[in-house]
Amino acid sequence: MKPINEMKLEFASRSCNEGFARSSVASFVSQLDPTISELADIKTAVSEAVTNCIVHGYSKTLGIICITSQIFENRVAIKVRDRGCGMSNVDQAMEPLFTTGGEERSGLGFAVMQSFMDSVKVTSKPDKGTTVILEKNIIPRVSKGKPS
Repeated sequence: MKPINEMKLEFASRSCNEGFARSSVASFVSQLDPTISELADIKTAVSEAVTNCIVHGYSKTLGIICITSQIFENRVAIKVRDRGCGMSNVDQAMEPLFTTGGEERSGLGFAVMQSFMDSVKVTSKPDKGTTVILEKNIIPRVSKGKPS
């Protein structure tokens, strides 16, 4: 299915850009008229995906994070991609509490993404990077008897 609208964003893997990424995606998604709760879910999932790129994908270097957001009739798809170190075992990385980030990391990033989004798909290759695709259905609201 062809998207109704699409945006692409690239930025440096600096922690100060996490808020920028999350706000940018939220602003773009707002054209679907999501509820505050739906928007908060999306912002949280994007924050987790971007933080994973910064902390794990580019842990020893600075790189570029790419986000593509596509809007469909009642759904948004957000792709967050890095070209960092990648992972050899995605299933293990997605297990709650598993982390390679040391004691200060909780290992709940993917679990948080899964709890807030309708679909989370992760692909990764060592030394090639990781791509996370987040999807959320946005329920159309009815205003004064008419769809908004």
